[in-house]
Amino acid sequence: MKITEHLGNAKDTLFSFEILPPLKGQSLRELLEGIAPLMDFKPPFVDVTYHREEFIYKKHPNGLLERVSTKKRPGTVGICAAIMNRFKVDAVPHLLCGGFTREETENALIDLNFIGVENVLALRGDAPKSSGKFIPEPEGHSYACELVEQIVRMNEGRYLHEETEIGFQTDFCVGVAGYPEKHFEAPSLKFDLKRLKEKVEKGAEYIVTQMFFDNAKYFEFVDQVRAAGITVPIIPGIKPITTIGQITMLPRTFFLDLPDPLMDELEKCKTNTEVKAVGIEWSIQQCKELVKKQVPSLHFYTMSKADTTYKIAKEIF
Repeated sequence: MKITEHLGNAKDTLFSFEILPPLKGQSLRELLEGIAPLMDFKPPFVDVTYHREEFIYKKHPNGLLERVSTKKRPGTVGICAAIMNRFKVDAVPHLLCGGFTREETENALIDLNFIGVENVLALRGDAPKSSGKFIPEPEGHSYACELVEQIVRMNEGRYLHEETEIGFQTDFCVGVAGYPEKHFEAPSLKFDLKRLKEKVEKGAEYIVTQMFFDNAKYFEFVDQVRAAGITVPIIPGIKPITTIGQITMLPRTFFLDLPDPLMDELEKCKTNTEVKAVGIEWSIQQCKELVKKQVPSLHFYTMSKADTTYKIAKEIF
């Protein structure tokens, strides 16, 4: 079922979450068992992230450097199939511009359609770890709106090559990202909203937000999005702080602010256990207010760890 159908049919706020493909050495069984407790809250869909291909340079005895592709996580397509088969929920794979050509994107969409995936989240993606700047692949997309356009074209039965038979149509529901505190590369929130509107005009049907810790910023963002003429559902993204390191890492990595009342409590913490307790309680209060405002779903960034999200969801659902 499409995400828009799940949201349209729901009488109350839904529960959903995102997972990371496991690192090398971790099994699919461990992944599925790890998220199984979250099925208590009846998520209609689970997002599965995609990781771009990374490279290292291997030095040979003759001094020459060889560019070697590394792939640290298993394929999102296979994980989606396993989740749908095991839990009977919809899987939502992330598709990226970064690291993928249009041809590779088309092939991934064909595979996803073949296994019964009906939803995708279209993202530009981050710059590779070895570079501080996003550079599109040759024959790849530069912006998420271009990726949305390619997915919609496939829904219309239009493929990259003219020799491909026209007629077979996919039927993907396309989601995109939204940034309550603006994308870090956008010069202003107004500029960022123009880009978001462009993605919707190209065919995006729902929005999932970047994590935030101040609900006021989410509510303001929704008001501004609606004022811009965007009417699609806006799902808030939730990520509790669980370690001392995240207090500085999350704002630096995701370019977001931690509200003063939250920081006042975090500054009292001496251990990760204390930080985690504060983070959980803050997220519980966040979620209660969001549910009261009838948001379509609470979407948790779990990092494939169920325990913290379970404690929060238990107080909400």
